[in-house]
Amino acid sequence: MLKSVSAGLKPALKGYTRASGISTSLVRGMAATVSQYSFESLKVTKPSDFVYHVEINRPEKRNAMNTAFWKEMVQCFDKISVDSDCRAVVFSGAGKMFSAGIDLQSFSTDVVPSPDLDHARRAVALNRIIEDLQNSFTVIEKCSKPVIAAIHSACIGAGVDLICACDIRYCTEDAWFQVKEVDLGLAADLGTLQRFPKIVGNESLVRELCFTARVFKADEAKTMGLVSRTFAEKDKMLASALEVAALIASKSPVAVQATKEALVYARDHSVDESLRQLRALNQTYLQSEDVMKSIAAMMTKEQAVFAKL
Repeated sequence: MLKSVSAGLKPALKGYTRASGISTSLVRGMAATVSQYSFESLKVTKPSDFVYHVEINRPEKRNAMNTAFWKEMVQCFDKISVDSDCRAVVFSGAGKMFSAGIDLQSFSTDVVPSPDLDHARRAVALNRIIEDLQNSFTVIEKCSKPVIAAIHSACIGAGVDLICACDIRYCTEDAWFQVKEVDLGLAADLGTLQRFPKIVGNESLVRELCFTARVFKADEAKTMGLVSRTFAEKDKMLASALEVAALIASKSPVAVQATKEALVYARDHSVDESLRQLRALNQTYLQSEDVMKSIAAMMTKEQAVFAKL
């Protein structure tokens, strides 16, 4: 039985690129738009079955994050989380760079609370504002679907906060990163200081980068573990990210979504607590028809077809 299952894995892995249906033309903008996702700052397309591509779509502003962006990120990923037509997401930036971070002009005019408020009320208002901004990236982590970040050129400040909330990170060889906030007189408060150390696992390096705002490039990002793959060109990176997303989308959505939930939970809990949580998940999910379909597909070397979730 185990030998048969193992043998069935090889053709599945070998053929996933061919089966994904991703072409260069789709990467270059010919993918179908998703009509129910209409946003000012984001563009959502569907390059293949069960795969969505979300782009920050402010290339004329270097994909700086304005007021519309913060609201639309929550709306977009809350909707994707329960969208049965999506099983995996690729997230990238349109134009010449991934993101220049927060749009400071928009931030100063639309986000900062009124100076007419007293100190206590300004503090309460700021707390709520920061929480809303944090949720704009936490929504990626809470999204039930895996999200692959595809980063090219600059990823600055809030851009680093964003990618740290994603499940998988790829970048181009010309990509560079900067935890910029100390240069603005701030502590990064949208997730980098909480997620980056756990991704990299090197407290000394993380503190150096966060204390100094030193720029680090793709090769260093890969060495430290912030990204898992680098690519010569943006098109090649997006094609590969979309292929991996298509492979994920070909798996049982029950299994993939339970796996993401367990991984996120385990990061912040003890082994014993995490095992208990997974028992609670699998007492339901092991009863799914997807288990038998997956085993049968490996035995027969056929692609399983899973019901929407």
